[in-house]
Amino acid sequence: MNKLQVEERVRTLTKALHHHNYCYHVLDDPEVSDAEYDRMMKDLIRLEKAFPELLAADSPSTRVGAPPLAKFDTVAHTIPMLGLDNGFTDDDILAFDQRVRHSLGRQAETAYTAEPKIDGVAVELVYQDGRLLVASTRGDGMTGEDITANVRTIRSVPLVLRNAGAAPVPSRLEVRGEVYIKTAAFQKWNQERLDKGLPPMSNPRNAAAGSLRQLDSKIAAARPLEIYFYGVGKVDGYTCNSHWQLLQALKRWGFRVNPLVRPNISIREALKYYCRLSEHRNRIAYDIDGMVIKVDDMALQQRMGVTARSPRWAIAYKFAAAQETTVLEDIEVQVGRTGALTPVAHLRPVDIAGVTVTRATLHNQDEIEKKDIRIGDTVLIQRAGDVVPEVVKVISSKRTGAERKFSLPACCPVCGAAAVRARGVVVLRCNNASCPAQIKERIKHFASKDAFDIEGLGNKLVGQLVDRKLLETAADIFKLDTAALLRLERMGQKTSQNLIGAIENSKQISFSKFLYALGIRYVGEHVAAVLAGNFNSPTDLAGLSAHDLTALGGIGDKVSESVVSFFKEESNLRLIESILDSGVQIVFTAPSGNQPSECVDRAFVLTGALQGVTRRQAKGLITAAGGKVSGSVGRNTDYVVAGLAAGSKLQRAKEIGVVIIDESEMLNMLAA
Repeated sequence: MNKLQVEERVRTLTKALHHHNYCYHVLDDPEVSDAEYDRMMKDLIRLEKAFPELLAADSPSTRVGAPPLAKFDTVAHTIPMLGLDNGFTDDDILAFDQRVRHSLGRQAETAYTAEPKIDGVAVELVYQDGRLLVASTRGDGMTGEDITANVRTIRSVPLVLRNAGAAPVPSRLEVRGEVYIKTAAFQKWNQERLDKGLPPMSNPRNAAAGSLRQLDSKIAAARPLEIYFYGVGKVDGYTCNSHWQLLQALKRWGFRVNPLVRPNISIREALKYYCRLSEHRNRIAYDIDGMVIKVDDMALQQRMGVTARSPRWAIAYKFAAAQETTVLEDIEVQVGRTGALTPVAHLRPVDIAGVTVTRATLHNQDEIEKKDIRIGDTVLIQRAGDVVPEVVKVISSKRTGAERKFSLPACCPVCGAAAVRARGVVVLRCNNASCPAQIKERIKHFASKDAFDIEGLGNKLVGQLVDRKLLETAADIFKLDTAALLRLERMGQKTSQNLIGAIENSKQISFSKFLYALGIRYVGEHVAAVLAGNFNSPTDLAGLSAHDLTALGGIGDKVSESVVSFFKEESNLRLIESILDSGVQIVFTAPSGNQPSECVDRAFVLTGALQGVTRRQAKGLITAAGGKVSGSVGRNTDYVVAGLAAGSKLQRAKEIGVVIIDESEMLNMLAA
């Protein structure tokens, strides 16, 4: 490009980045993905470095965020809350390491601290003489919004600091952290919103930001907000030598510090840890969008200093984007196993975090109308882990006038039966229980890995079997034979025999998986396990009241009513009888005589991060040993298993005198 072209490109990028800064930081309503924003910023910085005379005082590259909203009082940060430079490849991180060595005038390896980069909302909390004085958002880096009342509602935020001898509480402490919402809590909250006829939130980060910006702190108190602390601003009355030492002091003062922080590692070890985080990011309970690498030595941090935009001693190694823009080419209506009609967007293929996405959920008609989604629109798509991709918003500025509005049909698109919307419910349902689409989905669920786990009984085969009337209920699976299968497309002798073998192997099943396979509305794996832990057979569940079930703990009114309704329906009882008559045997894991008495019929509560086993594995081990796992601490709790960063459940256990054990003690107990 010649000089005039460069000037025009800088003007275009500057205008666009200012606009997207405003949308993201002020309105919480981004129009582009993080990856697209980062690409524009990197391009602007490259041009400004090549032509320094084009670097303006108001360039987006010289500041962080945008001015705070006027609806809150403003708070000035004593030390600016800067953003971080981003790296996107190993070469970017190695170049950062070379800059560190060069600025320090040393060739020896530098020790770093690495930690997950939580996709949340940065905040600063100021403590005076150990008591929370004020809390604020990052805002534009210099001033933020006063959100003290809302932050006080976050249970993991200490209102008074602990004085832990070796690290006396500073007279003034400005501590910084990231507010976030766990993925599971976000999904549960969104489902509750949908059940109430409210629109779902777009993503956990925006949900956390919106919660912190509530004028009524009672609303924030009802939101599942959590926080990890990662650094400080100004501190009076305490000094330390390293970032890791600081984090340990924060923990002693009562702050939550991420247990996944890795201290004292080389840059090569940091790259390896990045690979592990990237590989396992979907198993982490909250969204992360990369890893932060910091020079560990505080004196070296001071020597390196900061730029107007970011510290020179830290960098964020970003993951591949989880959001991208694409075109919504069509909308299809799917019918689920409960008859729910769900609009699904067909997208122009787009790569999001290494996965090609072609479809996204649109939830329901209300959501389509609220977001004004039309066929042909350019849309922002989001994918978080294994969650089904969804349309975050329409980029209305891309409209041409050729886009078409969409409405769900009045009749089921598969069987033609009337589609009904119950009062107070946003979901439209096909009211024909014999609808082929519902039958297919119920059978797919029945044969899925977490249910009967019938290998080879995939979507296409189920479709053929239902269309040819060979399967009308899940019980018909056990009546299939090789002769019937050989008449189907692409089913040879060996494939047919393998499927029949898989069906036979599935006939021994645990009670919890059996209950889950039935597809009772609202009964997932956890509820199925609770029911299986308290009852001995399906017949025990017939005739129970909703009160009987809610008394178990861990089961709410909606779930209880659904279970009671299911077992009152004669057709469901006939289905269960038919399945059992086909040779299916429910295998109960009653505790054997040689199991330790401290596990049998004991109630365990898990809290904090486990290191040696996953939460699901721990629950399975406890159940197999004759114990039970509860979600809350009460007078009937026998043991609380405290992992890393255990929170309110641990405190509750201490208050009421419940026995507290760590992960190794739990595993030793279960192995005894």
